[in-house]
Amino acid sequence: MTEGNFVDYIKIYASSGKGGQGSAHLHREKFITKGGSDGGDGGRGGHIILRGDKNMWTLFHLKFKRHFRAEGGGAGSKSRSSGADGEDVYIDVPLGTIIRDADTDEILHEITEDGKEVILLSGGKGGLGNWNFKSSTNQTPRYAQPGMDGLDGWFRIELKLLADVGLVGFPNAGKSTLLSVITAAKPKIADYAFTTLKPNLGIVEHRNHQTFVMADIPGIIEGAAEGKGLGHRFLRHIERNSALLFLVPADSDDINKEYEILLNELKKHNPELLDKDRLLAISKTDMLDDELKAEIKAEIPKGIEALFISSVAQIGLQELKDKLWGMLN
Repeated sequence: MTEGNFVDYIKIYASSGKGGQGSAHLHREKFITKGGSDGGDGGRGGHIILRGDKNMWTLFHLKFKRHFRAEGGGAGSKSRSSGADGEDVYIDVPLGTIIRDADTDEILHEITEDGKEVILLSGGKGGLGNWNFKSSTNQTPRYAQPGMDGLDGWFRIELKLLADVGLVGFPNAGKSTLLSVITAAKPKIADYAFTTLKPNLGIVEHRNHQTFVMADIPGIIEGAAEGKGLGHRFLRHIERNSALLFLVPADSDDINKEYEILLNELKKHNPELLDKDRLLAISKTDMLDDELKAEIKAEIPKGIEALFISSVAQIGLQELKDKLWGMLN
């Protein structure tokens, strides 16, 4: 999945179909002089339906089609024949998608299951034909109901990635490099901050053909929860991760402080994130000797397990995968 194809936020306009007009037909047939009212009901207008698809990872398919209109219901006809229902419009979305009202910001629906369908906008109800209004005192009604109008509105569709492990770290901590080494993902890697502009997903192969999904979340900086840098745009993706892997480079000025900043940004965004299982990986350790590792161990925050890894030299990666697998299971 390339950065250009990853879209996690889109705004759409949707309009459900209008209900069909009921018929005011009067029965006419040879030898039947007073056939009476026999107008049928109008058909229902088409729904706008959201449907979860486990094979989708992005909202890119909605980038160039943002207006959806369902078909109106057919009009009723003679002999109590009902009009056809309007054709429903289906909008397929990835799992982890949230739909909000664009005006009120209210969460309307959440799609987390494959094949799950929710009606975003119901089609208008078809009008009743005149045969429904016959009575002992009104034996030949010559009127019928019009169909009800459909609904419409603007909606925001947001994607929160469903990944088992989320990579959390400052820019240039080595997240993309780690993902490229232990998965088949091909994230952009360069020696400058904010190289990754969109989240990347990769499937990690563990022992006995077991797998889990890892997400590389763009770098978080201090103040990300208030809107600084790029991380605030992607903090919501971390909410879906089962476990969090904090990545701090060995050449960091203060490992403990960097970890606390990351933890504090997650707390400010959503305090529930601190309830997730966490693991700390000290990256870029291929040039460290035992003495330097001992000094770094003294700086490691208490209360969290830490590992020394090197993505380039592939040091400690199997142990890392074993630890993550144990946390997920």
